[in-house]
Amino acid sequence: MKSLDEYLREAEVAHGHLCAGQVLGVRMAMLGLDKLGIEDPRGKDRKRLVTFVEIDRCATDAVAVVTGCRLGKRALKFRDWGKVAATFVDVSTARAFRIAARESSKALAKSMHPEIENKNQQQMLAYREMSNEDLFDVQAVTVELRPEEFPGYKGERVVCARCGEGINFRREVVRDGESLCRSCAGESYYRPA
Repeated sequence: MKSLDEYLREAEVAHGHLCAGQVLGVRMAMLGLDKLGIEDPRGKDRKRLVTFVEIDRCATDAVAVVTGCRLGKRALKFRDWGKVAATFVDVSTARAFRIAARESSKALAKSMHPEIENKNQQQMLAYREMSNEDLFDVQAVTVELRPEEFPGYKGERVVCARCGEGINFRREVVRDGESLCRSCAGESYYRPA
C-alpha cells in the first residue's frame, strides 16, 4: 500500500481536484483494505476485492483510486443510498467490512481547526489528522454475492423480446414467459423524446 499523501495525489489527478470528500474516500479505502488484510489491491490481490459504494460523489472516486475497483471491471458496485460509506468484500474469504463516515467528524473538524474559516480546508486538514475511530464507524458485515456479481463472470446473454437489445449478467426480467430488458419491463430511467 502507498502512503496517504501518495493516494491523495493520485485521487486529485483522477478526480480533478482535492477536497474533504477525497480525503475521506482515501482513508476509508485504506482502512477497509487494512481490515481485510489486502496489501496490493491493484496488483496481486486485485481479484480478491469487490467494493460497494453508497454515494456518487468525490469519496467514491478516491475509493476507486485506492482499491483499483472499477465499474468496468465489475469490482465496484454502486448503491445509490446517499451515504459516505463503502463496503469492502474479500471474495476469497467472504469477510466484509462496511465503513461509514461519522457525521460528528464535521463538528470535530471545526473544533480542531477553528482558525481555518474555509470549511473544506478545515475538514481536509482535520480528516488527515483524526483517528479512524473519530472519523468512521466500522462494522463487520455479510454480503451475499451472486455468481453474476463477481468480476470476470461469464454468463449467458439474452435478447429483449420487445426492443431486441442484448442483456448481460442476468439483468433481464421474465414476464409471461418473455425475457425483457428493465426498460421494456417498465423500470426505465429514460423515455423517448
